[in-house]
Amino acid sequence: MSGKVAIIFGVGAVQGLGAALARKFAKEGMNVLLAGRTQEKLDKAAESITEGGGKAATAIADVTRPDEVARAFDAAEKLGELEAVLYNAGNNAIIPFMELTPERFEEFWRVGCLGGFHVGQEAVRRLLPRGHGSILFTGASGSLRGKANFAHFASAKAALRNMVQSMAREFGPQGLHIGHVVIDGVINGEMARSRFQAYLDKLGDDGALEPDAIAEAFWALHEQPRSAWTHELDLRPFKENW
Repeated sequence: MSGKVAIIFGVGAVQGLGAALARKFAKEGMNVLLAGRTQEKLDKAAESITEGGGKAATAIADVTRPDEVARAFDAAEKLGELEAVLYNAGNNAIIPFMELTPERFEEFWRVGCLGGFHVGQEAVRRLLPRGHGSILFTGASGSLRGKANFAHFASAKAALRNMVQSMAREFGPQGLHIGHVVIDGVINGEMARSRFQAYLDKLGDDGALEPDAIAEAFWALHEQPRSAWTHELDLRPFKENW
């Protein structure tokens, strides 16, 4: 393959945000490398792209392991010239603070923040010599505030946000567009449908964020001219209480 390439970390179910990001960037003509932890899910997501005429490849990668992250980048660069890196890996759960174990707390930090560090550092290493490219990170409501029973999640997402700000201030003037997208609301993807269908029904029409709509915003960030870059963008349903 040849052409411009996007690599998306944190691709899971076809109905999830990671797969939607990959479909959007492929639809716009980019070759995409889908990175995640489950080959079956990656294959289904890639198939949804190739069936539409796009070009996609996959790589198993645990974002907490820098060697696996580097191998995924190697696979992406075989598809063409790397132009966009998207970090969408994350996990969430309702856990009361006094029920948190040190191991569980660290698990959320490793995926929510440390993985972003590994991907961000490898992305800069490969994009900076060319002086252009986008590195975009998925944030959440917890990036901005800590709610009860979400100390583990909010602390990891807030750390990621501050790290991304530091990256933007250091590498933006060197030509890299580094952005952070705050997802303020429930995503209408497979995870929410399988766990919280009653809650989604209660929200009603357009009460949850649609993965494909979020993907449109990521693409808009990637396409921005550098005379008017956005670093942070927040997205929420029109009826979300914020």
